[in-house]
This record gives sequence, structure tokens and C-alpha cells, in this order.
Amino acid sequence: MTIRPFHGIVPPMITPLLDRDTLDAAGLEKLIEHLLAGGVHGLFILGTTGEAPSLSHRLRREVIDLTCRLVAGRVPVLVGVTDTAFVESIQLAQHAADEGADAVVLTAPYYFPAGQTELSSYVRNIVSLLPLPLMLYNMPALTKIWFEQPTLQVLADVPQIVGIKDSSGDLNYFENLISLRSIRPDWSLLIGTESLLPQALRLGGDGGVPGGANVFPKLFSECDQSAVVEDWERVAKLSELIDQFQEIYQVGKYGSRFIKGTKCALSLLGICKDTMAEPFHRFHPPERERVQTILLPLQSRIEEALL
Repeated sequence: MTIRPFHGIVPPMITPLLDRDTLDAAGLEKLIEHLLAGGVHGLFILGTTGEAPSLSHRLRREVIDLTCRLVAGRVPVLVGVTDTAFVESIQLAQHAADEGADAVVLTAPYYFPAGQTELSSYVRNIVSLLPLPLMLYNMPALTKIWFEQPTLQVLADVPQIVGIKDSSGDLNYFENLISLRSIRPDWSLLIGTESLLPQALRLGGDGGVPGGANVFPKLFSECDQSAVVEDWERVAKLSELIDQFQEIYQVGKYGSRFIKGTKCALSLLGICKDTMAEPFHRFHPPERERVQTILLPLQSRIEEALL
């Protein structure tokens, strides 16, 4: 049996903030302990849910430093190094390696969309300078381009690439990723769209990177472990609760509502503050009350299901 390097539930950790450029260090520590107590298998920092593109390079390094120190090797730490500047990605990856991170995660560079040939060259060039294994991150809604299947087949000969996180929301695309195991059986294939986690696990995915695991880590880790032992009845039961959690993401109008809802829920649970990186605002009282109305009854149902 091929042992893949990253598997299970690897939450895309939010970045707790006190203000636009100050880390909520106490909140970060509480969040990490909350996640580890919930049975997660790794942490992914400085991704989309972590608001990385909105954070200063200084603050990104502080997040890496403190996270790696607090985790202290208990689970793997994956660090998002996506940047519009090639050199900044390399420098952040080196810092992550120096602090003891286990891998880096990279989307296609955003703002100016690259062609697939350019994307393939970009990945090859960056991998040659990376000090850590690389997980690719397919996020076409924000990068404007996909890691297309032929491109991934071309990149499959790069040994430093260890897997793919797919947040496209397209289950057919994820199923096609599974077929890449014929040429890279060691790749970790993780689903980012949490509502699709149960289906992705049935298809043979290695786990997920669900934002909701920031709030209810045990719900997602139990769903994953139930799939490992093929207890599909329990997976179905837990997936109903995952679906109910998605109601939190319906609060608010814009794409930032996914992060706002997650941070709001965490603040309601007393784990960390819900300050957003500018230009975004935290939920105001009407939206906060809606999240609370969804969260508290759901928390009781989840606790009962996990007994």
C-alpha cells in the first residue's frame, strides 16, 4: 500500500487578528489547541481562509513562527506561499523551512492569468528552488485559471510535488485527479470544498481541507475516519451535519462571507477574535446574531452525534 505524506483532515487555519497588522497570539494558541484536540491530521496556514494575500509579509512570517513553535511537531504544518512575485514565494518557503514547517502549498499566481505552458514552467522553476515538498492548490475562482489535467500529467515527473488540494467545487475534476494515481500513486489528493468531503472520500480521496474544521474539527475528522473504515452509514449521518453547517456561509453577500462566518463562529465559541484583514469588516450585530442562531443548536446536535 502506498503511504501518502498528507492525509485526513488538514484545516485551512484562519489567522486570528487584533488589528490590521497585529496577530492575536493568544487566539492563535487557543485555536491550535482546539484543532489538535479535535483530531485533525495537519494544519494548513496562510491559505485563502487564512487571508494570506491581505497580510503583510512580516505578519505572514510571524504566523509561521508562532504556529510551528506551538504545534511543536505534533502534526504536519503546511504553509501557503502563493504570491504575485516569484521571489517572495521562494523567500517565504525558505522561512517556513527554517521554522520547521513540513511542506509548502502553491496556487497558480493570481492577478495576471498564466497560460498552461507558462504555469507548468512556473511550477518547475519554483520547485527547483524550494526547500520543502510542494502541494499544488487548485483555486480557479480566485486565480482565474485551473491546473488542467494535461498540465498535471506533465508535472507528474516532478518528485518534489507531493499532492494537490482542489477547491474548484467540481467533483468531476476531483475524480479525474484520482486517475492521476496511475502515474503518481504517492500523491495526496485533498478536497477543499467541504460540502463535497463525503463524496470525495467515497471516490478515494485522501481527506480534506475544510474551513468548517476550524469550528468543529472533530465533526470533520470523525467523518474522515469513518470513511477510512468504510462506515458509510456514519459518514452519511455526519455529512448531514456538515451540510447544516454550510448555512453559516449563507450569511452575508460577498465571497468574504466564508471567512467572516468562520471567524464569527470562532469568536462566538470564545476561541479567538473575529477581526478581518482590511478591506473586509467583521460581521455586524444582525449578521452575528444570524450566525449564532445557526451555530448554537448545531453545536448541540454535533456533540450528540459524536458521543
